[in-house]
Amino acid sequence: MNPPYSGPSFLPGLPIDRTTWEGWRRWCATRRAFAPAPGLTAEEFALKSPRQRRLYNLHRLATHSSLPIDVTPMSERVAHAVLARVEDGAFSHKACTRGGIMVNGDGAQGKTETVCEALAVFEETWMALNNFMNPDAMPGTRDLVAPVAYVRCPVKATPISTCQRILDFYGEDYKGMRLEDLVRTVKTAIVDHATRALVIDDITRLKLHREADQDVLDLIREMMSMPVTLILVGVGIPTSGLLREGRRDPKTLEWIYQPIKDRGRSPNDHAASQHERRFQIVDLDPFRYTAGPEMAAWMDHLARLEGHLRLLNDTKGMLTGGDMPEYLFNRTGGVVGVLEKLIQHGCRRAIEDKSERLTKELFNQFTVTPGDMPDLDAESGEQPQIPPHKPTPGKKPKGRNTVFDDAGPAAAGEAG
Repeated sequence: MNPPYSGPSFLPGLPIDRTTWEGWRRWCATRRAFAPAPGLTAEEFALKSPRQRRLYNLHRLATHSSLPIDVTPMSERVAHAVLARVEDGAFSHKACTRGGIMVNGDGAQGKTETVCEALAVFEETWMALNNFMNPDAMPGTRDLVAPVAYVRCPVKATPISTCQRILDFYGEDYKGMRLEDLVRTVKTAIVDHATRALVIDDITRLKLHREADQDVLDLIREMMSMPVTLILVGVGIPTSGLLREGRRDPKTLEWIYQPIKDRGRSPNDHAASQHERRFQIVDLDPFRYTAGPEMAAWMDHLARLEGHLRLLNDTKGMLTGGDMPEYLFNRTGGVVGVLEKLIQHGCRRAIEDKSERLTKELFNQFTVTPGDMPDLDAESGEQPQIPPHKPTPGKKPKGRNTVFDDAGPAAAGEAG
């Protein structure tokens, strides 16, 4: 009998969809499971067989495509605020409205990953405290426990489709339901599954300035009357209509809201002001490069990135030496998602052309485009502002790229 096939350890498994209960739990359990490629010198790499070198190249390409989301001073502040608000609501014995939190920021800032990581930590603690059971389950029943529910608003979202996405997370059937039935089923599902935190990502895909969508505000208030903390994540929340129209003070970085205007016959005249009172809003900002502490934070982030790189040359100082930090900031605007894509593409090119080094000359050969972040909706303002760059031609690698070639079964005695 042939042994079962076992692929390389760096091959990804089935895609994880965090918008379902099964996918969320699997992501929580495996989010730190990926083992990056070991660091090798050029001499150690040369001692390996051709097949081993090919596998190692693939492993480090996977490593650069799976760079961890490092903690930044900005993300740490947001994670602390989210965790504090969720814990305050989850451990409260009062039958009152739970305060929510809105996480605002431009695209590719790491808002989603910051919020999900904070809630994964909460879920692990909450499940352990309750012996991995639903504390409110009826005797003799076996209920699905979901302390955290994560959903994303669809593009061109409506209140109905938002409710449907929430019910999709729990696997609930909603065929033929009207909005009133959907809202009631959502409330029942949240209680039955002991959910303490509900995340609605990409919330600004809801165009709340349209009168036809004003009932979304009623939907959110309905959810806030339940024992669940609502976390809304989006781009440009203060100017989206979820709150009153606002502008950010350039000195204090606080949001300033315009006085409430008469909305005539709208049934939600003061809905926005109610949301402003019930929600704490926190911003996940990009790195800045104008003062000493801000420059130091950028340098620290680049230094941690250097530790994740798997190039055959010593990577220490590759991103932090000379004027490279200022160059990288100008190319990315301090946006962590754009920086990640720039580094990822650069590492691939450095492997392909066998230079094994990240330099300004190499980075100048290409640019990061919105196509590198296809899950961000342009119409909703989710794609980041990428500083313009005109690529310069570089040296073409000698011969054909053989990184992905398969030479067939390994020779006898050759290690995999």
